[in-house]
Order: sequence, then structure tokens, then C-alpha cells
Amino acid sequence: MIFSLIIYASQTASQSEQSALRFTRNALQQGHTFHRIFFYGDTVTSMSNLKITSRDEIDITDQWLELAKETDLDLVVCIAAAVKRGILDQQESKRHQKSAANLKEGFCLSGLGQLADAIIHSDRVITFGN
Repeated sequence: MIFSLIIYASQTASQSEQSALRFTRNALQQGHTFHRIFFYGDTVTSMSNLKITSRDEIDITDQWLELAKETDLDLVVCIAAAVKRGILDQQESKRHQKSAANLKEGFCLSGLGQLADAIIHSDRVITFGN
């Protein structure tokens, strides 16, 4: 089965992203595939390269990146949600005349068209959020 996920809850306010990561790992172990992981709403703040995770906490963002390297996951961050929350890649940084970009390498900014594409090309789309 081909899955896509939509994750929209903040790491600091919910366990949803951890649940999504566990679901993804388990589904991959069972032989399923993923078309796209789409980060939306408050979860996009986790993709900032400036975010610091306490030493006693697990950095879920880095775990997504490790899993993506191992399995070629497509990690897409909603551009509208990201820009609204100050998460910019190089292109958006220039476009909005900001001095720096802070989107963590390994994630890409894109629009809701990528979400529509995920819905079309997936057998199941599952949302994680509160």
C-alpha cells in the first residue's frame, strides 16, 4: 500500500509527530511505501535550522531526516504555513528580502499542489494532529 501523511501539530504541543514517525517506520518495515510526508500548520516550526532540542529530548526532525536518507522519503513543508511562521529557504529568503534562510536541509518548501499530488498517488492519506 502507498501512504502519504499530513502532519500539522506542533512538536511542543502534541505527540502527533512522534506517532507519525513510529507509524512510518512500522509501515516501511511491513513493506509499505510512502509517496510523501507533508508538514503543515504549526509542525513547520520544527523544520527551522535554528531550533534547538534539549539534550534530554529526542530530535524528531533529525529522525525524519535520517529515515528519509535510508528510505528516500519525500519530506515537503507547506510553503504558506512556513513563510507565515518565519521558516524560509534560500529562494523565499530572497523573495521576501530577508537576510537569511533557516529551512533545515533535507526538507523542501512547496505548495498545496504537492498535497493534492500525494492524495492522487496514494492508496491512503493519514493525518496526524490535534
